[in-house]
Amino acid sequence: MFYRAYFGMKVSGVTEREQSAISVGDGYVGVTLIPRRPGRRGGLDHFGIEVEDFDLACSRINKDYPDIEIVKRPGNRPFASYSTHDPAGNYFDLSQPGHDNRAEVYEMDGWKQEMSIDHFALRVREPERVATFYSDVFELEARNSETDDGSHHLTDGRVTLSILPWKISDFNGTGIEQPALDHIGFRTSNLDAFIANAEKLKSQNPALWPRDIAFNDEGKARLALLERCPHGTYHLADPDGTLIDVHQDH
Repeated sequence: MFYRAYFGMKVSGVTEREQSAISVGDGYVGVTLIPRRPGRRGGLDHFGIEVEDFDLACSRINKDYPDIEIVKRPGNRPFASYSTHDPAGNYFDLSQPGHDNRAEVYEMDGWKQEMSIDHFALRVREPERVATFYSDVFELEARNSETDDGSHHLTDGRVTLSILPWKISDFNGTGIEQPALDHIGFRTSNLDAFIANAEKLKSQNPALWPRDIAFNDEGKARLALLERCPHGTYHLADPDGTLIDVHQDH
């Protein structure tokens, strides 16, 4: 409900399946919200890439990265066809149109909406190596040149994958997080209107309030690290604590 209310995302609406997990989408990207089970950590877990030619993508991985496995996902995963990982161990699902296990927000014809997912970010130890993997295998293009901090930003033309360097010193003053998915970002045509609507929603349903990131000194240090991402200007966290940033699309 948070992502529907704040970002206008649409829900799949398949009641039987939503008893175990709920998916929302913006017409291009789908997000599946999975209940936290024993032994599973919360937060951003993995992502998925859709390609026009699955066999071509696999051949590129097998040729240049022979130590990386590509496995068929279990049948009880409703949207994933195959899974693999990058050289840093970040795992992602891989599919092409027509594959099994594709439905609901992952199979709908794209629709246009005012807000949409703009980027998502990984923190890794070897950003250049990881960026080369996604560029070579999936033909993602550089959104801009390598920045002074060593980060890389690759895009398919609509969504940007930001590959940010992981340095233990970056977490001075706050809790140390492992290299992993870091946050997601949204674009909007009117940031002031989004902020005004967010304040309005706070008065309607306290259960949907965003989490306060900078609630103490450690939170302020973590917010400062999030603010270093060049794609977001307004920052918040969902009710489970997942970090989000929003920027105005010019």
